[in-house]
Amino acid sequence: MRATLILAVQAALARAYPRAVWMTRNRTWLIQETLLPVLSVSAFAYSYIAMKAPPEYVGFVILGAAMTTFWLNVLWAMGAHLYWERDSGNLGLYIMSPAPMMSILAGMAMGGMTTTTVRAAAIVLAGVLLFDVPFDPTSWWLLIGVFLLTLLALYGLGMMFASLFLLWGREAWHTVNLLQEPVYLLAGMNFPLKNVFPMAVAGTALLLPLATGMDAMRQVLFRAEGVLHYSYEIGMLAVLAAIFLVSAKWSLDYLERKSREEGRLTVRWE
Repeated sequence: MRATLILAVQAALARAYPRAVWMTRNRTWLIQETLLPVLSVSAFAYSYIAMKAPPEYVGFVILGAAMTTFWLNVLWAMGAHLYWERDSGNLGLYIMSPAPMMSILAGMAMGGMTTTTVRAAAIVLAGVLLFDVPFDPTSWWLLIGVFLLTLLALYGLGMMFASLFLLWGREAWHTVNLLQEPVYLLAGMNFPLKNVFPMAVAGTALLLPLATGMDAMRQVLFRAEGVLHYSYEIGMLAVLAAIFLVSAKWSLDYLERKSREEGRLTVRWE
């Protein structure tokens, strides 16, 4: 048991390493990933300022843009990644290695969190310096806890997507594109859900960990009114994280079994 745990941790760290180290080896991409997203955020922020909206609405935009970077990372760097690894010939090596696939996906998640956190931090810092966003959290520790729980639920969803997209094959690419823009709307990236959608729609949107996490963080950070009280939304995030992680494990086990039975692990031309 101890040896299995050590192997899983080593595999996760090894898989996270290349995703984290690129920040120091490819500084051009680092500039692109941190500075350019600030331009789109500024457009929404200046729109709210021109309309003389309450100052916290600019904060909603900044927080939404920062959290959206994690959603993009979940879709492209997690969800579609095993599909790309199969095309490049690395997936067979992952399956044959003694390390569990969940630890490899966990390493992908940790590496993705590291790089994406840098991008999100740059967006938040720009918001503080350029727009003087009025942060007034009820508790910094509570805010950090909600943020980490949101990431756990998001990357649990990404792990589940990774195996499902691989199973669906070429439809994975279309599914990723399908899930990108509609989620921006349903998650309330640039506006509070409660003030725009009917309660039925806003409540359904809370099934998305991105929407639930942002709604809870806005309540904690700006003392804004949410769809539900943040204590209920924290409970929802914990339940969603557990469901997604268990579903990811089940999907990976099913995928490995299906691959062995039908020989669908690699593409035909390899």
